[in-house]
Amino acid sequence: MPLETPVVATVGRHRKYEALIEACAAHPPLPTAVVHPCDDTALGAAIDAARAGVIAPVLVGPADRIRGLARELDVDIAPFQLVDQPHSHAAAAKAVELVHSGVVSALMKGSLHTDELMAEVVRKETGLRTARRVSHVFVMDVPTYPKPLFITDAAINILPSLDDKADIVRNAIGLAHALGIARPKVAILSAVETVNAKLPSTLDAAALCKMADRGQIEGAILDGPLALDNAISLAAARAKHIVSPVAGDADVLLVPNLEAGNMLAKELTFLAQADAAGIVLGARVPIILTSRADDVRARLASCAIALLYAAHIGYQNPVRA
Repeated sequence: MPLETPVVATVGRHRKYEALIEACAAHPPLPTAVVHPCDDTALGAAIDAARAGVIAPVLVGPADRIRGLARELDVDIAPFQLVDQPHSHAAAAKAVELVHSGVVSALMKGSLHTDELMAEVVRKETGLRTARRVSHVFVMDVPTYPKPLFITDAAINILPSLDDKADIVRNAIGLAHALGIARPKVAILSAVETVNAKLPSTLDAAALCKMADRGQIEGAILDGPLALDNAISLAAARAKHIVSPVAGDADVLLVPNLEAGNMLAKELTFLAQADAAGIVLGARVPIILTSRADDVRARLASCAIALLYAAHIGYQNPVRA
């Protein structure tokens, strides 16, 4: 007898993202440089977000190629500013320049590699660096979890140091505040929930919690180390006799390294039917990273998150300046 496919509850799926997109109605569209939108996914994502009133796209890339793609897709890009650049590298550099000149207040990855875009963002002389470490936050809509679940960092920092993790947490806390979570609960993940000198992630977790106690990390409740089960399941936490204001109710999961975070996000996406929206923080403006695997709702949610974050930090909208 064949095994039955597990049933995952889908009632209310996308509702968390719908709420984010609806919240954008209170703000003007976010002027966004869409970098090298030269395939149907990248250009389509920009147009969908523009139609939803979330971004005001500035298309940066080879103009003839973008116009030809628009004709193939039968979409009208005449309402959008088009900045001609010969190739993806030039488009990334130009997009950063548009931030410096005040034309745009966000970047959105098109059909170029993430590393190519981020190289221009973090370039020492001309990039968009701040004192804060750049990091990525996934905002997951997991059908089996009652609220948005933040996972960080699963895309930028490969083996973050303790100082890096402190900034990664600060970035995630700032995003949580922008999305209306006044005091997010941050679970610092490891394989176990006890401090073990042989597991560096548990030592980092203990240090981060003490940093929060001393006011070096503010605006959230931190606890760790916590294993994944007792971070998101109150029953698992109780079974292990863990007394914690975070266990079983985490808003943010700080992962030990990129591999762990990337696998966790993809496991939730492909095994639990979760959607993964997210942005890069820590630069002068939010950076929207979309994937070909994202559906329309997830791409729109990424743009919505960027707009809500930009509005929270008080960006200057060039359209209204």
